[in-house]
Amino acid sequence: MSEEKAKKGFHLSARDLRLYTGLALAVFITSHLINHALGLVSINAMENYRKVHSAIWQSPPGVVVLYGSIAIHFLLALYALYQRSHLRLRPTAAIQLAFGLLVPLLLMEHVVGSRVIPAIFDFEATYYYSLSFLWLNDFSFWKQTALIFIVWTHLCVGLHFWLRVKPMFEKCEALFYSLAVVIPLLGCLGFIQAGKLVERMAATPGWLTGTRMGLTQAPQDELQAILDFMPFQIGIFLAILASVFVARYLRRLYRNRHGVVRIKYPEGKSMSGPVGPTILEFIQTAGIPHASVCGGRGRCTTCRVQVTQGLADLDKPSELEAKALGRITAPVDVRLACQARPRRDVSIVPLLPPNATARDGRLPGGVQGQERQVAILFVDLRGSTKLGEDRMPYDVMLILNRFFFEMSEALKLTNGHYAQFNGDGLMALYGLESGYEAGCREAIAGAVEMHRRMDRLNRSFESELGRKLRIGVGVHSGDAIVGSMGPPTTPIVSSIGDNVNVAARLESLTKDFECGIVVSAATAETAGVDLSDFPRHDAELRGRGETITIYTLPDDADPFAEEKMSA
Repeated sequence: MSEEKAKKGFHLSARDLRLYTGLALAVFITSHLINHALGLVSINAMENYRKVHSAIWQSPPGVVVLYGSIAIHFLLALYALYQRSHLRLRPTAAIQLAFGLLVPLLLMEHVVGSRVIPAIFDFEATYYYSLSFLWLNDFSFWKQTALIFIVWTHLCVGLHFWLRVKPMFEKCEALFYSLAVVIPLLGCLGFIQAGKLVERMAATPGWLTGTRMGLTQAPQDELQAILDFMPFQIGIFLAILASVFVARYLRRLYRNRHGVVRIKYPEGKSMSGPVGPTILEFIQTAGIPHASVCGGRGRCTTCRVQVTQGLADLDKPSELEAKALGRITAPVDVRLACQARPRRDVSIVPLLPPNATARDGRLPGGVQGQERQVAILFVDLRGSTKLGEDRMPYDVMLILNRFFFEMSEALKLTNGHYAQFNGDGLMALYGLESGYEAGCREAIAGAVEMHRRMDRLNRSFESELGRKLRIGVGVHSGDAIVGSMGPPTTPIVSSIGDNVNVAARLESLTKDFECGIVVSAATAETAGVDLSDFPRHDAELRGRGETITIYTLPDDADPFAEEKMSA
């Protein structure tokens, strides 16, 4: 590794520091709530855990990490607030910001009472001592409860913004949400259980005096001086917060005197404002829906835009933006709207729809797409025309909505990507993230899962319809162009090419062969799935001179059955 790269490797941006300090605080808060949860066992269990917890976090390195993280995280949050050119936030971002600003106000008294005063007057703040204040005083109880709720919500929203752009989040999403509910719930229940025990103990004469002995023996004038300083702490905090808003106002005046930028958007829309904000901030200020899963942090790439005019006038991508664009192999005219700050007029085209997900952000490309090896699946609902003749339109819509719900769930379960809707069927792509071979296998598994879900759907509707609904699924694979396609304001990641046409033809062959699934032999071979037990044909496709080798599978086929049994 060169010296330059070595130096670059140790560089920490403000975002990195904010993330790492936030993670350090998340570890502390989670451990603290686990300590509370042990109140369901006994206060002695809470005390034993507290001693271990304190040995770590009240040691010199622990104190530096904990209080350093609090200070840095808070200052960087104020800096991020200052940097924003507008405060038009999504609900989750608004909650995170508001709760983050409330935390210091609620935390000051708790820190002074449980950390500062015991440290100054040299006594230990046991759980008996802390609960004698927090539980026996109604105001302190509700303040502590609010603090737990606000801190944990702020933490969870921040972790959600960070984790949801990562591929593993979808697989572990249920676990994360479960922990987000269970940990504070157990913490509160443990706190309540321990509080009730303390309430009974406090009825014993002399118990409360003995528990608070360290506090009562402290010099009262010094103790009162510390308590009298609390309002000044709150005033200092409010003054710092007010200074941020004053600085934002002064910056706005400065920017207004140094030029105006106009951004042209599709469908004749345009926006203008002073030099300084990012393209995403211009768009959000104008109230135009635009994808931004990570909240403008440069992590998800869903806000990407194609710069059709004025690209040369934009500053080169920062290291953060270049890294994100590199992950999706974006062409040079694609920029992240949340990172690019125009200094002159530009024209842009959004590349993903406003409702794009984190998964969409990981897909490659700009508007022209890229050639990739993918597996393509087409599914079509049989007899939908007859269905419309026999039923009321509302009933047909209900059935089709259930059908598409089941198909989308099958895609989600097998890592498929919805790519196209065609009335009573859809097209899906596989292997965009997992790779070509795995994608072929997942596509076959997706076809099997669709039929399994159709069987469940039929059990729901058979008595009403008097017949079973059937689907045909065609699966093929190979090279295709994958990219964002469609109208500029509502594009979607899809695919075109000869192999896409072949997959569509295979789906139509399910009618000719009266089967449920048609899989090309090439796809089965790439997937490593043995379909030799099913009929094999050399089929002719409409509009093509050569034949293609296929396997035909019945509706209830499951080529993975033996694997599932052995597993």
